[in-house]
Amino acid sequence: MSDSKCDLRSILLPASDLESSLAFYRDGLGLGVRMRDRDDYAELSAGSIKLALAIPADHPVPESALPVFRSEDVSVAVSRLLAAGATVLSGPVEGAHEIRAVLRDPSGNPFVVYRSRA
Repeated sequence: MSDSKCDLRSILLPASDLESSLAFYRDGLGLGVRMRDRDDYAELSAGSIKLALAIPADHPVPESALPVFRSEDVSVAVSRLLAAGATVLSGPVEGAHEIRAVLRDPSGNPFVVYRSRA
């Protein structure tokens, strides 16, 4: 993947109660749990895109569902997105697992651009 392209990787949903949200998507929709990080975050298989769940403390915009895009170079992607009319809510920030920026598109919809640290 070149740094001029971002790939949609997941949709991040807020989960006020991770256990009940996991049960809903796992048992109700039949999605498989891909991974879990304590009681804060989980990813489920949803075809070629993951459905991610995060408690409010681990969700960058807890009141919104967020599309999450992967980029090889977050700074380049952010610069390109700013030129296209996006605004930055936070970042790029280096975390334990990723470099992440949270932005809003010209219509005000929040989204994430990240690169894994590993």
